[in-house]
Amino acid sequence: MLPAVVKLCCGISYPHLRSLTGLKRTAVAVIGQELTHLQRWGQDQHLIRTHSGLKRNEPKLEDIKPVPSKEDQLLYVQQGQEAMRKALCMLEDTQGWKVEITESKGDEICSKVIPGAGKVFRMEAVLDASVDELYDILFVRVEEMHQWNPSIKHIKVLKHVGAETIVTHEVSAETAGNLIGQRDFLCVRHSCKQKSRVYLGGAAIQLESFPPQAGFVRAEDGPTCIIIQALDEDMGRSRFTWLLNMDVKGWLPKSIVNQALPRAQLDFTRHLRRRLTASTTLG
Repeated sequence: MLPAVVKLCCGISYPHLRSLTGLKRTAVAVIGQELTHLQRWGQDQHLIRTHSGLKRNEPKLEDIKPVPSKEDQLLYVQQGQEAMRKALCMLEDTQGWKVEITESKGDEICSKVIPGAGKVFRMEAVLDASVDELYDILFVRVEEMHQWNPSIKHIKVLKHVGAETIVTHEVSAETAGNLIGQRDFLCVRHSCKQKSRVYLGGAAIQLESFPPQAGFVRAEDGPTCIIIQALDEDMGRSRFTWLLNMDVKGWLPKSIVNQALPRAQLDFTRHLRRRLTASTTLG
């Protein structure tokens, strides 16, 4: 999902992964409807502006912020959808995964070398939270992630395209033991929400208006995604499947990067569990 993981900085065929072909079709069908809704939304906004006259309470020129054109909006949505489709294809192929780490809680991380993508990591975990709660924390309130994830300095949403697509800039924190070092990320993130399942996909993008920042190495997410699926026996708990596909850039040896990334996934999940526990206590 997301680059948020690296700052904290499955091999085995799971029954629920065997159904990913069907899941992918469902996700793509829903995604296809989103473009239609976005186009209609743009037409509706045009009609509203045309017929309202905008005579009263007109904003001052200095208060008007640039808004992405309709073409730009569609491009962001398409980039997010394509990243999600590619990531789901990687997860759909259950052959060739090698177990890297198995934790006492049942968390497991596997790796696989994929032509054109390099070494990617798949994490499987079960979290004590509903699909809706995890969707809210990981997507809707993504800008608050630094509050519970000490490996993130900040995440800023640069653009909103409807409710399902955002463009974000993220900066990792300078933390002790961070083998990768401080990085920044510019990504498009796309979500597809259903009754008992959520897909969160993303990938690096480039914006002329937001070039690499001085003092940071700009890392890049390849197609990556998170699948959050409610457990059949307990809707208050969710299976968390996370494909991490990242190029950290810089001059770090691959051996160090390949050790750091799966550990980053474990760290991220540990902090996420603490955040969920705090919510339960406060709630």
